[in-house]
Amino acid sequence: MIPLRQLSKTPFSIIPYKSSNVVKQRLNEVSLCKKLTSMMLNSKLVKSNSRISSKSSVLLSNAFELLLSLPFKRLKKREDSVFRVSAALKSDFGVVRDLDVGTRRAIAIQRVLEDKYDGNSVRDYFLFPTSRGDQLFIQSWTPVSVDTKGLVVLLHGLNEHSGRYNNFAKQLNANGYKVYGMDWIGHGGSDGLHAYVHSLDAAVSDMKSFLEKVSIENPGLPCFCFGHSTGAGIILKVVMDPTMETLVKGVVLTSPAVRVKPSHPIFWVIAPIFAFLLPKFQFSSAIKKGVAVSRDPEALIAKYSDPLVYTGSVRIRTGSEILRLSSYLQQNLSRLSIPFLVLHGTADTVTDPKASQELYEMASSTDKSIKLYDGYLHDLLFEPEWRTIAEDIIQWLNCR
Repeated sequence: MIPLRQLSKTPFSIIPYKSSNVVKQRLNEVSLCKKLTSMMLNSKLVKSNSRISSKSSVLLSNAFELLLSLPFKRLKKREDSVFRVSAALKSDFGVVRDLDVGTRRAIAIQRVLEDKYDGNSVRDYFLFPTSRGDQLFIQSWTPVSVDTKGLVVLLHGLNEHSGRYNNFAKQLNANGYKVYGMDWIGHGGSDGLHAYVHSLDAAVSDMKSFLEKVSIENPGLPCFCFGHSTGAGIILKVVMDPTMETLVKGVVLTSPAVRVKPSHPIFWVIAPIFAFLLPKFQFSSAIKKGVAVSRDPEALIAKYSDPLVYTGSVRIRTGSEILRLSSYLQQNLSRLSIPFLVLHGTADTVTDPKASQELYEMASSTDKSIKLYDGYLHDLLFEPEWRTIAEDIIQWLNCR
């Protein structure tokens, strides 16, 4: 096994996306879920609260087997498909690192302190208490070489953290924008089980509370929001609330999770059920394996060697909440009325670029813009052309 510090020197290779281990994993998952289904049907809780017939139990078990086996069947049909990834990365990340809150927060704080001041920006952090009693890790970037003319509140995507946007935040500083980055619940240095989200409505509520705090502490400065992927979805739901319109001057959305696709459509049906029964269970069949998010190999190494980035299988409740948020947004696109810029790569296979086009067409905003980047993938600000994309964003902000 190659140590992480040597990954940058490891040549990339084309690795076929097939393995006998996948077969064993699928079979084991089918067996496990059949046992879990049987246990739940025999429990006193199920007996007392529902009358499930034997026919229904068979259907439920078969549904689980279908969900777990079909993704594998698709893989068998696509044996020639490949995913470009470092061999060292695949071996090193065979064991998922699930860090506790204290360790994650210590890493996040250390990174801020090591990058406190660079002559143009001052980086700092603090903890923001939620109404539930959780502590969210917030970091800020303040320009020192130019006057501050506006604010940008940044919300990262699923499984990552605000610190990944350090370069983008400093570019915003250079153009006069103070930046706040929030690690939402279960991410980065914030409280919660790593990458577990019991309710995205809680993340929406947290964002609203934080925007109120930012507005009070920075009177007279226009406030914009930036969100990526699921973070963009959270921001969309925030600003669809009419009470937020006076606090937010505009939003920038990259690869928003307006429409996402699980590994199989049946997940839409059973996800709410098992999100209630087994919320923290890690369900590898719920996500697509080997999906590329950037065309830059170095960006991929940096992301997947970062201990604050969650690399495990999606937890059932988290996946269910993302599907629920996506469904809500699709039904309420016309409620978006504030100025916005949406950016999406046409080759994105994580979130649907066509849904961003629908957002642009259906939103009631009179000030709206869209940029589609041909052939770009999901993590737009980590593509080789990220500086150009950042300039597109800054130009939009400056015009408002």
